[in-house]
Amino acid sequence: WEFNGSFHQPPAFLMKGIPGLEALHPWISIPFCALYLSALLGNCMILFIIRRTPSLHEPMYYFLSMLAVTDLGLALCTLPTTLGLFWFGARSIGFDACLAQMYFIHILSFMESSVLLAMAFDRFIAVSRPLRHAAILTGATVLKIGLAIVLRGTASLLPIPFLLRRLSYCGRTELSHSFCFHPDIMNLACADIRVNVFYGMIILLSTVGMDFIFIVLSYILILRTVASLTTREECLKALNTCVSHICAVLLFFIPMIGLSMIHRFGRNVPPLVNSLVAYTYLIIPPALNPVIYSIKSTPIRQALLRALRRERA
Repeated sequence: WEFNGSFHQPPAFLMKGIPGLEALHPWISIPFCALYLSALLGNCMILFIIRRTPSLHEPMYYFLSMLAVTDLGLALCTLPTTLGLFWFGARSIGFDACLAQMYFIHILSFMESSVLLAMAFDRFIAVSRPLRHAAILTGATVLKIGLAIVLRGTASLLPIPFLLRRLSYCGRTELSHSFCFHPDIMNLACADIRVNVFYGMIILLSTVGMDFIFIVLSYILILRTVASLTTREECLKALNTCVSHICAVLLFFIPMIGLSMIHRFGRNVPPLVNSLVAYTYLIIPPALNPVIYSIKSTPIRQALLRALRRERA
């Protein structure tokens, strides 16, 4: 397409796979398929086990179900474009389709951050107020928290597609990844993007940034509570219930912070590093979270073994 006039939007964007390794995309698709399969089957398994096991109908596992749903959504958002590019070389994505994919990727990312914060709060209550845990986090309270998480993500990001539609695009149409990301689309515009930059930064800091701060504060309070326990066994037992959640937090926040910094400040970062961090952020947590919880959570593991025995019987 050619740019004519003062305002123009491209009919489509061109996606990019892994820079410098385009000839190996069919082979690279094999580990990606394994990761997507792990994400889809693992999170569906977590949801199935929690639904079928009455003993797991507790706040901790309700929040784990929310985490599994968001991970499923993230995997399904990027799977079609990523595997389409690796398998068939399908690089083109329509302008409106790109905005829709971007919106849902960011919503689900913000929702996952909020769910991790809710899980940190749950762990704090379980460690510091074990006798009042069920009274504080009732089923109705968990439902309200879930609704608040959805509304927060949906409302805070609603202006983003409209802010991108008002921009004029008059030159480059190649994205940095095989999916659509707000800073990536924004940087292709040839108009003033200060509003987009300012709004994106404010939303990121006031949601994901605040979530991370409150998660850290929750664990500071948890450590203070654990330090006051009398025996070493009690300390280890209390901390062991938090290991899976700590792993999930690190898997999500480290690559997300890295990707945000690269898009905003890493002009000289090699494209390969940018690409690897992006795929780590969107594919690794959905694939590994079910594995982590299946290994570290004894009730989940036992329920899974019982389900497998019934299937064999």
